[in-house]
Amino acid sequence: MFNPLKIFFPKKMLGIDIGASAIKIVEVSRWGGGKTLENYGQIKSNLLYRDSYGSSQEKSSYLLSNDFTAKVIRGILDEAKIKTKEAIFSLPDFSTFCTSFDLPAMTEKEIPGAIRYNASQYITLPVSEVTLDWQILPKTPGDKNSSLRVLLVAVPNQVVQDYQSIARMAGLNLYALESEAMGIARALAKNNKKVVCLVDMGVRSSTINIVDKGFLKKSYSFNFNSNQFTQTISSVLGIGPEQAEDLKNKEGLMYTRQDVVKTLYLLIDPLLIEVKNISADFFQKEKKQIEEIYLTGGPSNIPGLKEYFAETLKKNVLVPNCFSGFLYPPILEQTLRQMSPSFSTAVGVALGGLGI
Repeated sequence: MFNPLKIFFPKKMLGIDIGASAIKIVEVSRWGGGKTLENYGQIKSNLLYRDSYGSSQEKSSYLLSNDFTAKVIRGILDEAKIKTKEAIFSLPDFSTFCTSFDLPAMTEKEIPGAIRYNASQYITLPVSEVTLDWQILPKTPGDKNSSLRVLLVAVPNQVVQDYQSIARMAGLNLYALESEAMGIARALAKNNKKVVCLVDMGVRSSTINIVDKGFLKKSYSFNFNSNQFTQTISSVLGIGPEQAEDLKNKEGLMYTRQDVVKTLYLLIDPLLIEVKNISADFFQKEKKQIEEIYLTGGPSNIPGLKEYFAETLKKNVLVPNCFSGFLYPPILEQTLRQMSPSFSTAVGVALGGLGI
């Protein structure tokens, strides 16, 4: 949700992603048409939430501890010696509601009122209790339909107030809030002319996003979480969580124990079915095939995962680098490539604040 009164983009911006397992921060700057990665940092923690929760709980139970989160952010900034104050926070998928709908042709001045009037048909909370953000999606060349396609994001006002509080306590200027899906789409597919299915696998939940010619068209959230991988390996092999996590990251689906690999397949298959169903639905409605699959989120680098997606979906599957195109010391190349799936959200929202 960008402030329309802020006409001029700053030269430096922080992108902050408060995730279920870590807080990640990137500092980026722009020079002409270029972009530089100035700094980054993260602190991994399972103590970011007031209440413990499992994958079966309602999304409303994900409550941020504002004071603790602000202290963690301040700690990262101090440790990395980051002085930039302008920040954009990403909004996790479980805190937002994303949908799309059509409006009849109208003037630009009439659009905000029409969106607010129609929003009540698509969101479960009263419009007075949410903050709305939207994009008017571009039409397909040759489309003579006069209607406007709207991508709507609704965020509970309480969530907005929480992030305002966190920014204030961390000593930051809250430049904007933006949904994870929009940030990821910008970081990984903004300049892509293809129809991309972007699968973001999180520690607590996952999203499947359809990006067409760089514009986010659809976003779906699911309970699939990558913690299941570690828990399964730990259970099957009778080893501790830390050892299981290490095995997952080093061996993954290439592990020699087939009983472990087959169990991991059973965890992944429901997500693959969702990708197939969403792709088929998009083709039915838009008459466009998904051309590529992008994987992002922490588990994306699990050995064998990309190959299993490609084999099952019969599509080209990539793990794109969100730091591609940035200026940074060459010595960081391998580190940043490995970090990329976890930092794509933070990078994407920061770029939005720079107008890139």
